[in-house]
Parts: sequence; structure tokens; C-alpha cells
Amino acid sequence: MKSWIKAGTAAVIVLGTGAGMVWAQSSGSPSSSPFSGWFGRDSNDGSPVNLDFQVDGGDDDLLPAIRQTSLLVSAQDEGRVTGQDILAAARGDYARILGVLYDQGYYSGIIDISLDGVEAASIAPLDAPKVVQKVVVSVQPGPRFRYSRAEIAPVAPGTELPRGYRRGEVARTGDMKNAATSGVAGWRDVGHAKAEVAETEIIADHATNLIDSRIRLAPGPELRFGQLTIRGYQRMDPRRLRKIAGFPEGERFDPEKLDDVRKRLRRSGVFSAITLTEADQIGPGNTLDVDLLVAEQKLRRLGAGFEYSNTDGLSLTGYWINRNLFRGGERLRVDASISDIGGDTGRDYSLGLRVDRPATITADTTGYVLAKVESLQEEDYDLKSGTFGLGFTWIPSDELTADIALQYRALRVDDDSGRTNFRLFALPTLVTWDKRDEPNDAKRGYWLSGGITPFVGLQDETGSGAQILAEGRAYSSFGTEDRFTLAGRARLGTVVGPEIEETPRDYLFWSGGGGTVRGHSYESLGVEVIQGPDGPVRTGGMSIVTLTAEARIQVRERIGLALFADAGRVWEDSSWSGASGWQAGAGAGIRYKTPIGPMRFDIATPVGGGDGDEGGVQVYIGLGQAF
Repeated sequence: MKSWIKAGTAAVIVLGTGAGMVWAQSSGSPSSSPFSGWFGRDSNDGSPVNLDFQVDGGDDDLLPAIRQTSLLVSAQDEGRVTGQDILAAARGDYARILGVLYDQGYYSGIIDISLDGVEAASIAPLDAPKVVQKVVVSVQPGPRFRYSRAEIAPVAPGTELPRGYRRGEVARTGDMKNAATSGVAGWRDVGHAKAEVAETEIIADHATNLIDSRIRLAPGPELRFGQLTIRGYQRMDPRRLRKIAGFPEGERFDPEKLDDVRKRLRRSGVFSAITLTEADQIGPGNTLDVDLLVAEQKLRRLGAGFEYSNTDGLSLTGYWINRNLFRGGERLRVDASISDIGGDTGRDYSLGLRVDRPATITADTTGYVLAKVESLQEEDYDLKSGTFGLGFTWIPSDELTADIALQYRALRVDDDSGRTNFRLFALPTLVTWDKRDEPNDAKRGYWLSGGITPFVGLQDETGSGAQILAEGRAYSSFGTEDRFTLAGRARLGTVVGPEIEETPRDYLFWSGGGGTVRGHSYESLGVEVIQGPDGPVRTGGMSIVTLTAEARIQVRERIGLALFADAGRVWEDSSWSGASGWQAGAGAGIRYKTPIGPMRFDIATPVGGGDGDEGGVQVYIGLGQAF
């Protein structure tokens, strides 16, 4: 590959070479060092050097850009102010400042860096002064250059080139580099894995202040994926590793498919490091072999979490994971939780076990088996349940996830109407579309989820029908470094088919508490229905809508504030009809950033609705944003 820059009449000094040539004009010239004999002086006492930047011309962005890239500024900020440190930084700044000038379209710049009045370029590296009192960086950027020609060829169909790389635009070196990178990437996207920049020619005409830029690409042949070699595995079965990777052997080369291989292996949770390396040489039949190097994570992991409310009490959760149960990437996860510790109702318990097997049916499909038992003691009912099921999770992309399972469920409910036993088969199905920038603390984007759970009762007490759920979340940020974030959430659900007394209690809907309407007690809003001679029975509703709005403000690097308002409405009948009740709450909170997500402390109070006797303040403490 050839790369050169031709200058017009300007004289230049070559300061270094690399992929191209780095040039600068300097008012000084190499000579014997004027600092000879300075080694006898005392060393710097650590006081800051007087550092002065002077830019004569150019736009307002030039000086901040020069200071940001300067090694002299970094050295001073870090306390490295000996003569040797300052000289090394000054000599490095010639190329750095020149790079800034080129990237802003200035190709006739003059750079002077003087140490106590002596040009830094003229001082031999081994003849550095002991002390430097004052450094003056003087930059004359000269006129700004524009493109007389901005040509790159051949370009693959569909390639998006930088908008700044065209005739008449400011000739920035960054745009030239991005154009070359985009050109190569465009060819790789259509199967030409060995595409490269064959030649670049950049001619600066100092008489007219114009840049003639030409980039020639060499696409190379269209390639197909060859063989995958794997290394680094220890406990993992190599046959299963290949299946999880889903390497597209024989298909046309596509860098996105290599990314898919990385993502599948990462999702398995087995590996701590994944490296895919394309072969240097093209194989027989225009194929390209790929080498996979993996490093396995520790086999087991233990974790825990908590949340606290002054009315619902303390909730503790914990889990234990085995990442490679049968040497095929199978993951065993055991979850346990205790909630309502110190709350107004009895304690709730749950214990669940789940085994996931990646690459079941397809590389993007994970099969799983689950079993869960649960005991809930709520104000209006007691529930004991057991669930056993098997299902599949399909993840075709980073944004889309779909899940379907077949479950057998047994529930026993004790409430004011007596004891009811439910037996049913269910087919929960859920689709999620996640476009958030950061799942744990989103600043922008959205999250959509829709699910339906058809169920068939296996005895007279259990009806048949379906629970339908939908939820949307949206985030928008503004201000310096996105300090202000507006977040909103809307949730709705309904049960169609059975009568309310025939519906499993955990398919019904309640409002109140940290997950719905903060400020009101947990599950404080339901409905009352007439069941037999004993009069009204309080239970969950057949339909619900909840709305949440939050304003989040980042006041410091780790500390943030939040203001929020929640509202919820529950209906007695399907399709959001029949008798209903509503409630609303509002409050404020503090967020403290940790490596695993923000710590949340919220205080909320009712502002309307409810049963009329829920005054006071609710406190919520947890890990992660409310949504």
C-alpha cells in the first residue's frame, strides 16, 4: 500500500513517520542544545509549570481541541513537571497538535513550542534541562483547506460514506480515514473479507488552499466461511461448543454473522473471554477459516439482592448458578426469596429451579425446564402454588426476545369465600423488544413487551381463558452529558374467558406498592365481588391500567435525584369494564450509582383514590431504577 502527501511551496520538517507522513513547520531548526550545562541546576520542586497556549487564527474550537490532546497539559495535571518530562511531552506535542490541525482542515500550520525561550525541537532528548519555568505553545493554523476532489473507488453497493468527504467541504483527515474505513467495511459486508485500501494520494495545494484526495480500494474476491477451529476450552464439550456458536460454515462471509457467534457464546454464560480471528490467507475455493479462542468462567456463582418498604417490610432474594452442568453449556439456577419480613402481612416464600440448555433446536434457541413452589400470605388471601414447565427462549437479535412454555400449575387459595383449588395447563407466551441504550439505567430509547397466557382448567373450580399483558417504557435525555432524563411507563392487562371466581388468583390484578403505584400499600387496590351468602369478597380485578412518570436529574457523578408520579385503575370485569377503583401516588428519591446499577431510595405518599385510609409515607429501597 502506498500513502503520501504532496505539499505545494511550503517548507516542512518531518517529525515522524507511520502509516503516512507527519509534517509540521517550525520556526526553529535542530542544533546543538542551548541547555548544555543545565544538569547542575536543582530539580523542579513540583510546582506547576507556567503553560501558555497561543493560537493566532482558526475557529473557536481549535484552542480547546489542542489543549485536550496536549501531552504538556496531561503532564502538568499529573504532576510530571521535571525538565525531562516537559521536554518529552513538548516533543510529542508537535505531532499531536499537527494532527489536530489536519483534522480541522489546516495544512499550512506553524507550530512553535518553546521551553524558557528555546525551541523544544532543537533540544536533544539526552540534554534535557533540570527545570523548566515557562512553556509557550504558539500555533499559527493558516488558511483552512477544502476538497477540490474527494474520490474513493471502487465502492460496494449500499456503502455509506461520511457526509464531509465531498468536493467543497472542509478537508478533514478524520473524514478521509472514515471514508477509507467505511469503504473497506462496505465490501466486507457483501462478502469481500480481504478488502483493503490499496492506495491513498493526498495533495495539498498551498497556493489555492485545496486538497486533492484520492483513495483506491482493493475489494478482493468474494469469500465464504471455511472451517472453525476452537481452542481454550477445558470442561466444555467441543461438539456442544460448536453447536452453541452456530458458525455459518459454507455461507457467504458476513462480519455480522461473526458478531452473532460471539453473542451466542457470551449469552451461554460459560465463557469469560471470546476471541475470533480470521485467517490471514484465503483457503481453497475462496474460503476463509476462522479461529475461536475461549476462556471459561468459574463454574459456580452466588448472588443476592434486597428491597425494603416501610409497610411491606424487607424482601431478600438469592440465587446459585452452575454454568456448565453437564459439560454442554447447561445452566442450573436455583432462586430463593423471602419477602414481607416485618411487613403488615405474613411472610412470603418462594423456591425455584431452572435448567437452561443453549442451542436447543437452533443456535439462537434455548430450551429450559423449570419448577417453582410459592407461598404468599396477603391481606385478603393466602396462596400456595406449584408450577412445573418446559419452554423455549428465542433470541434472534440483541433487541428481540420471544419465550413460550407449557406449564402445569396447581394452586390453593384461602380467602373470605373459603378454600379454592385450581388445576390447569397454561401456555405463557411473551415477546420483548428492547431498544434502550443501557438496561440498568436507561437514558434514551424504549422497551416494549406483550404477552398472552392461554390456560385450560382441569376441574370445575377452574375456568379456561387467557391473561393478556402489555407494557411500554420510553426514555429521553437532554442537557449537558444527558443530566436530565424523562422516563415513562404504561402497563395494561386483562383476563378474558372465565368468571372472576374461576380465575387463578395470581392471574388477577392488584394495584399498590413499588411495582405499580408507590405511596399506596402493596396490593391495596382490588375489587369486591359477591360470592354466596357471606357477602362481598375482596379479590384482584380482571383488568388493570397503571401509568408512571419519572424525572431523573444527575446532580453529581454518582448522585442523582428523581421525582415521580404513579396512577393505577383496576376493573372488576374483562376488557376494562364493570365496577372499578383508582389510586395515585407521588414522591421523590435519591439514586447512587454503583458498579452493578443505581441504588434507589424513594419516599412516596398517596395523592388520591385508594380506600381512603392509606395516609402516611411509604419508603422504598432497592437496587436498580424503578423501571
